[in-house]
Amino acid sequence: MFNKPLVFTLFVLITAGICLRLDAQVLTLKSAVETALNNYGTIKAKANYVNAAKALVKETQREYLPDLNVSAQQDYGTINGLNGPAYGFKGFGTASSGPPVASSNWSSAFGALYLANINWDFFAFGKAKEKIKVSSSQLSLNESDLLQEKFQQQIRVAGAYLNLLAAQRLTRSQQDNLDRAIALRNAVVPRVKNGLNAGVDSSLANAEVSNAKIALLRAMDYEQEQASQLAILMNVQQQNFVLDTVFITRIPGAFQDSVTIAQQTHPLLQYYKSRINLSDEIARYYHTFNYPTFSAFGILQGRGSGFDYNYGVANPNAYTHNYWQGINPVAGNYLLGVGVIWNLTSPLRVQQQVLAQKFTSKGLQDEYNLVDEQLKNQLALAESKIKNAVAAYFEAPVQVKAASDAYLQKSVLYKNGLSNIVDVTQALYALNQAETDKAISEDNVWQSLLLKAAAVGDFGIFINEF
Repeated sequence: MFNKPLVFTLFVLITAGICLRLDAQVLTLKSAVETALNNYGTIKAKANYVNAAKALVKETQREYLPDLNVSAQQDYGTINGLNGPAYGFKGFGTASSGPPVASSNWSSAFGALYLANINWDFFAFGKAKEKIKVSSSQLSLNESDLLQEKFQQQIRVAGAYLNLLAAQRLTRSQQDNLDRAIALRNAVVPRVKNGLNAGVDSSLANAEVSNAKIALLRAMDYEQEQASQLAILMNVQQQNFVLDTVFITRIPGAFQDSVTIAQQTHPLLQYYKSRINLSDEIARYYHTFNYPTFSAFGILQGRGSGFDYNYGVANPNAYTHNYWQGINPVAGNYLLGVGVIWNLTSPLRVQQQVLAQKFTSKGLQDEYNLVDEQLKNQLALAESKIKNAVAAYFEAPVQVKAASDAYLQKSVLYKNGLSNIVDVTQALYALNQAETDKAISEDNVWQSLLLKAAAVGDFGIFINEF
């Protein structure tokens, strides 16, 4: 008979183990990049800036449409008139109209004004068209800013992914080093107790174990820092990432490709170029302020009043307090016209505006040239790093093999009393250093390719290897 509680417990443990294994899904580099592009706050913000710029382009295009205003007002008040000049400075004044009287009175009635007005600046020497171009250039700038931000984020996430992968491999190397140090101590202690070796050997073995533990803790701390950085770039909670390790032990095929910086497609250069284009468009827009604006306008007006046409000194009682009679439109007018307005002093100011904007364009061009030179230097550096990384990649296995053989030899000699503890610990240190160098050299191969992709402006050079 089977022990049912024991079988059930084993079943639960096995099921839990399977579930934990399924939960620990491998995070591939492509998935990390895609998650970052979908989640990162800066990219979301700049996508909204693009949408805002699109809306502003449509708004600017519709600014060329004529202004059509409809208004209505109903009033109650007096209409005492006075011969004399007046000006409604900053809008402070009334539009009451009535005959001049010897003294003011408080006769009052209702009145109304109904108005429809249309105004159209139909010709302004390209001012509306240039304003549309400015808003379109702003849209292009925001779009290029979004593209370069996505490109930069891809590079940052890929770099953080490789850094975390290297940190995890270094942690494993330090764990292996600790295991070897413990195994060495386990071999030394019995020999010391049996008087085959000096007591100082056990002290050195214990010191080596402590040193290996400290190195492991440092590696774990560095791994946690890199995991935190990757989580921040992906905008997810910090966690123990399980990364893809299949690709790290091979050399990318893109190393054989010869590429150059494409100024027309490089996201960063396109962003700086869009800044120059926007500044140039603003200068052309400012230039249109030198010229006059031609407008067409039309007005349709209706008025109502509780005062009769003969109200005045001769007939001061010719008015009514009736609301409906006061607001009923009894008089109407229309007006059509064409006008031109030209501020003759504008060219004096506009000239300096245009000049300032042209200097701004030159400054932006200087920034563009600086970034272009930096990218060229970065590409040259990447090519050099690729050569060095590949050379180190092929040397690392040789170093590991030699260090491993030396450690095996020294440990066997020590167990047979033919070597001392110092030689063994030196061999242990050399093996640990060789394994660390191997992990770093393999990671540097991919880091150098990523640097090349960043310089060229084509992330596909890197990501297509996966």
